[in-house]
Amino acid sequence: MIFVTRKATFSAAHRLYNPTFSDERNQAVFDKCNNPHGHGHNYTLEVTVKGLPDPLTGYVIDLKLLKDIIDEAVVDKVDHKHLNYDVDFLRGIIPTVENLCVVFWQQLEHRLPSGELHMIRLYESESNVADYLGAPVSIPRYELTTLPHTERLEA
Repeated sequence: MIFVTRKATFSAAHRLYNPTFSDERNQAVFDKCNNPHGHGHNYTLEVTVKGLPDPLTGYVIDLKLLKDIIDEAVVDKVDHKHLNYDVDFLRGIIPTVENLCVVFWQQLEHRLPSGELHMIRLYESESNVADYLGAPVSIPRYELTTLPHTERLEA
């Protein structure tokens, strides 16, 4: 089995906030990441595909094609966006690095023309990283009836 990895980068803002928590509990749990206007990160996404090389090309997957798939399915949709409000496939999800890995997997897994998705690794910073290998994970989606940052901007 051969493993090939493609890296991509993007910048995005997010707010870690659970609408079922009180403001005090959100602050206690998420601390600085609970800023009502959000905060940003420069993320690095690594997508690893496994398989056997095609005998005619030597590729598990053409890495240029994998780049295009990653860009189309994920990066173009999240780059320079607020993950809580601007990305349809993240709506209602607390955008932790862990949850982002799972959702990015879901965006990518059925788009590969060859090989099999093996791992998503997402660096939120140089110090914070999560890996996801595809095991079933249930991520709750919360109904957001208000957008706290919008309310504060209009007030």
